[in-house]
Amino acid sequence: MTSHELIAQAAAQLRAAAENSTPCGPVRDLLGTATDIDTGYAVQEVNTSLDIAAGRRVSGRKIGVTSKAVQAQIGVDQPDFGTLFVDMEVGDGVEMEAARLLQPRAEAEVALVLEHDLDKGEHSFNDIIRATAYALPSIEVVDSRIAGWDIRIVDTVADNASCGLYVLGGRPIPLRSVDLRTIPMSMRINGGEVSTGSGAACLGHPLHAARWLADTMSQRGTPLRAGDVVMTGALGPMQPLSPGDEVDADFGDLGTVTTRLGEIA
Repeated sequence: MTSHELIAQAAAQLRAAAENSTPCGPVRDLLGTATDIDTGYAVQEVNTSLDIAAGRRVSGRKIGVTSKAVQAQIGVDQPDFGTLFVDMEVGDGVEMEAARLLQPRAEAEVALVLEHDLDKGEHSFNDIIRATAYALPSIEVVDSRIAGWDIRIVDTVADNASCGLYVLGGRPIPLRSVDLRTIPMSMRINGGEVSTGSGAACLGHPLHAARWLADTMSQRGTPLRAGDVVMTGALGPMQPLSPGDEVDADFGDLGTVTTRLGEIA
């Protein structure tokens, strides 16, 4: 079987898992590699293109694997990215549909919304600041189509960086009003604290993560555009969710965000 055929088969395997609500085995076994990131992105692009052709609208991008501990765990030295769609977005205080998720885990992070395109190829830290309209507190509910979260870097990249849903706070904060590097983060599930961190946990600063993404997307020919949401990466450990769980995250000066995972009908 050719590499093109293997990529198509891996994409179909992940798509079937999502459509049938039944997790599949690791795609690295099919692809014959656990470390070839470019192969993972080729698989991701197949399904992203099919989604766009089917009418789903891109709302932005997410950055994953920003934690040094997670990078060491799966043997990589760089983050990854996935595509966000409008139908993944949930507003502050709105309940999420449990039926849309297979193995949900929540993590708290900073979201940025862009005012200007980031298409310069190589970007400065100041480029990111100037292009950002505002920041928002957010909760990303990551998900895996791969059974038991048995993933390596190729698996998560192929699986759209384990995208699930994302929840945005409702009070935009301009960057001049908050220090994203030092903001604290406390995430609670059903009132109990389950994850803590700070802005510095995300590649040293959430804007560093955004800069990496801006450069990477420009190099790949799909630059970030004005209006895009950028989920910059977790500030603390992710935690599993069960139907009925209430989740909230407090980011100090950046504000709070809350959601609930609905019951399964």
